[in-house]
Amino acid sequence: MMTIDFFDNDLTSLHNALLNKQFTASELTKATLEKIEKTDDKLHAFIMTNPEIALSQAESIDEKQDFAHVLSGLPLALKDNLATKGIETTGASKILEGFKPVYDATVVEKLNQDGAISVGKANMDEFAMGGSTETSYYSKTANAWDQTKVPGGSSGGSAAAVAAGLVPFALGSDTGGSIRQPAAFNGIVGMKPTYGRVSRWGLFAMASSLDQVGPFTRTVKDNALVLNTIAGFDIKDSTASKREVPDFTAQLTGNIKGLKIAVPKEYFGEGIDPKVATTVKAAITQLEAMGATVDEVSLPHTKYGVAAYYIIMSSEASSNLQRYDGVRYGYRADDVKNLEDLYVKTRSEGFGDEVKRRIMLGTFSLSAGAYDAFFKKAAKIRTLLIEDFNKVFANYDVIVGPTAPTVAYGLGEEVDDPTAMYLADVLTVPVNLAGLPGLSVNAGFVDGLPVGLQIIGKPFDEQTVYQTGYAFEQATRLFEQIPDIAKED
Repeated sequence: MMTIDFFDNDLTSLHNALLNKQFTASELTKATLEKIEKTDDKLHAFIMTNPEIALSQAESIDEKQDFAHVLSGLPLALKDNLATKGIETTGASKILEGFKPVYDATVVEKLNQDGAISVGKANMDEFAMGGSTETSYYSKTANAWDQTKVPGGSSGGSAAAVAAGLVPFALGSDTGGSIRQPAAFNGIVGMKPTYGRVSRWGLFAMASSLDQVGPFTRTVKDNALVLNTIAGFDIKDSTASKREVPDFTAQLTGNIKGLKIAVPKEYFGEGIDPKVATTVKAAITQLEAMGATVDEVSLPHTKYGVAAYYIIMSSEASSNLQRYDGVRYGYRADDVKNLEDLYVKTRSEGFGDEVKRRIMLGTFSLSAGAYDAFFKKAAKIRTLLIEDFNKVFANYDVIVGPTAPTVAYGLGEEVDDPTAMYLADVLTVPVNLAGLPGLSVNAGFVDGLPVGLQIIGKPFDEQTVYQTGYAFEQATRLFEQIPDIAKED
């Protein structure tokens, strides 16, 4: 049986091995599926795998010997809110159990065109609502570094799968930190691109003005390679940007001399674990030692970000989730008396508590009596946050700080305290509200658990964000540290 170590091989070396016929795409896919089957009962990173389809794709690539693209023949995981034609896609919700889309999401189409092979659907918080991957209808995912801890959320399955070496890369979605926070908790690289950089067509909508698809990888270069494939205009998505997509690997030189870095004082305020703050400050000192200039700045409206985010997100979610009604697809309640009863019973039985909570919050915020007091004010705060960022970016290249205020917490610790979980998003939600690119890379460890360093860039300047992350990563080599679960035979 072939074994493959995704810690010793990045995407480029795997590509070269396929080109040089050291192994075939079929052998690589089979080894990946065997690794998942052997390890995933400890993580629950996957809702399901699709071995027959994956192996059929791999065999086709082997027959054609089509390895022109760097991702051709390489396995990946897809968050289960990305539509996959003929493959069950549930959003980790009972209400979509058994649902098989009749089309692929645009990002899935692009990956298929470049020969990447999806081996399964990664677990997530139900409809991406949660910060710990504990609201999934199917199972709770565990952290790759400590299986008693959460992997973060909502893209916790994708992050844990990459961190544990089950797949070399995965896709997630980020509405308020759902790529960056699980990347931080699992010690890997996660990118939320600029809003509009990547098509949202085929992504289950939670909050349409905030959602963005992005990649998880072990290294910054790998992350940039994946974004090269999935970025770009899509006529099917009215919010997709027509801006030209550069080669995101072009500036990965390790040289950041003269780079101007802003560090917001608000990102080290109340609620930030002192050990996390110390670790991130040491990372910033490392960047300074490499030739960057670092100054403290202020983003004064940061403290209002969480409140504004949860009103806007819940309002958009309450509208988007109206489509799950038991009529057209998905779960349908039994023993209903009339159409209204069908709606009420289907949604009551099909949605979990967190989804119901956000639907109710959003419906209230949009109601006639609350619109001016809540939604309208939240929209104004969003504008003030954007202006804060614009003022800083007039003088600086990137903004740097912690990704999350703590390291991964225990499974079951905060799932019943929504306020505590919402407040954990304080450092990530402003980036979504402003539509900016944000990257999380591993900054070090606290008590054996990874700490995330968040790098925020100007709109459509993912290149400088990657350049900063790459320089730090190459200087520290923290990605070479491997969780124990990946060392087990």
